[in-house]
Amino acid sequence: MKTINSLETESLNLAAAAPRVTRIPLVAKLAFTSFMVVLVPVYWSKYGPTNFLYFCDLALFVTMAAVWLENGLLASMAAVGIILPQLVLWCGDFVAHLIGIEFIGMTDYMFDATRPLFLRGLSFFHGWLPFLLLYLVARLGYDRRALPAWTGVAWGAMLVSYFFLPPAGAHPANPLAPVNVDYVYGFNDAAAQTWMPGWAWLAFLLIALPALVFFPTHRLLGRFFGSRTAS
Repeated sequence: MKTINSLETESLNLAAAAPRVTRIPLVAKLAFTSFMVVLVPVYWSKYGPTNFLYFCDLALFVTMAAVWLENGLLASMAAVGIILPQLVLWCGDFVAHLIGIEFIGMTDYMFDATRPLFLRGLSFFHGWLPFLLLYLVARLGYDRRALPAWTGVAWGAMLVSYFFLPPAGAHPANPLAPVNVDYVYGFNDAAAQTWMPGWAWLAFLLIALPALVFFPTHRLLGRFFGSRTAS
């Protein structure tokens, strides 16, 4: 007669031998990878490496890892960080432009005829990436560790952007090189905001983004897609 220990060992062996279930279709992985293979060298050559410190661009790399590793924490980090601002601010500003309304100017560059059309076309990922992330979180589950993890990433990116990258109104040698990365000097790239001292605006962002953007997204994703501590 088998003992309880032997039955448990046999169950573990069977579980280990079972094939791993793929939760993200291979075609989705290859399609996203193909997009990244095109975007990264183009952005690097046209905008320069500092462009990848924007939250949306950081989210692309995190999403790439999440897609291939099928890692819920990574997918959740990108989702909690960019879904709300991309849908409300980027998509909202783009639609406002289309109907002739001035919103916040975040997508002014999409209507700049001096920029190559192909380059602007690549930037449409801002519109579809939030929906891809919702799909990934639905498949992989929402990991509540995403909130502190992405907050740390965002803080690091903002501090680097504020102390080491060109401010709003700067004129770098490369006219396409980003200034005011992550809007650490205000929402207008042509001039810094004047509502408060620069350091106060940065402090406001460090507090307000986690409290007013990341946390509400965290709660909504946890509510609709479950709340896990491990992928």
